[in-house]
Amino acid sequence: MRHLKAGRKFGRTSAHRKALFRNLVTALITRERIRTTLAKAKELRSKAEKTITLGKKGTLHARRLAFRTVQEKEALKKLFGPIAERFATRNGGYTRIIKIGNRKGDAAPMAFIELVEAEKAPEKPAKGKAKAKKETPAKTTAKSADKKPAKKTEPKAKADTAKGEKPAAKKAEVKKTPAPEKETTDKKDKKE
Repeated sequence: MRHLKAGRKFGRTSAHRKALFRNLVTALITRERIRTTLAKAKELRSKAEKTITLGKKGTLHARRLAFRTVQEKEALKKLFGPIAERFATRNGGYTRIIKIGNRKGDAAPMAFIELVEAEKAPEKPAKGKAKAKKETPAKTTAKSADKKPAKKTEPKAKADTAKGEKPAAKKAEVKKTPAPEKETTDKKDKKE
């Protein structure tokens, strides 16, 4: 009977098993998402989460304990830096397992294991926000063009010519032309 014999053996010696999970934990911290078998992913989850908890503690003792598992200095820096900051308010549950079907050769069930709240995910909404920000200034300039008659924007100059106010359009053109001349004089000064 296997009472209190937790964990999978994977048909390996204990030294081989420890080396396997050292490599998997290091790869997970470095890449933040790895593809492995479902059984390895389930076993890796507990080891990775304990290591991330050590990273959150940030003490010298925790760093030495984490170095037993994560033996690459760059991965250790990432663990105690950005990853610890990202999960500072989270109490466990740092990883997620996503089943992806069976492997072609031996039909072993495969899975992705990844860190939740990945760094790549916030970038996508930021791009959407950037587009929204680009659109809003255009809308505000169109609104401000209606309220304020004399500005350098092109839609405003078109609105002035439509109303028959040609001097305002000429002022906008005159203001635009000296700016390139200043740049050329700056370039000449730099050359000399």
